[in-house]
Amino acid sequence: MLIDLVFSFDSILTAVGISDSLAVMVFAVIISTVLMMVASRSVADFIEKHPTVKMLALAFLLMISFLLILDAVHVEVPKEYVYCSMAFAFIVELLNMRVRKKSAKKTGEKPKEENK
Repeated sequence: MLIDLVFSFDSILTAVGISDSLAVMVFAVIISTVLMMVASRSVADFIEKHPTVKMLALAFLLMISFLLILDAVHVEVPKEYVYCSMAFAFIVELLNMRVRKKSAKKTGEKPKEENK
């Protein structure tokens, strides 16, 4: 529940940074909170199985936070740069997960991320 509150606060800040409409901000927070509550168990299980995804998500949050700060001081960063770099990092992580899984199957072990 604490994580839901933190991400709801993040949604509020993002909505405030993106929109001037109070209705849009309220709707964004409500929808994001409901989605987080519905998907929290499956997301938590996935992150438990793949901890490197957690680091990638934290890096994305830091990047978005930094961009919001830059936007607040009227420094324009082309969004294409941000989205392309995030997509590239995500694709690299998917490829790494696939390689680790195939490597573990060949040796008969669990992938390193799954070992506890």
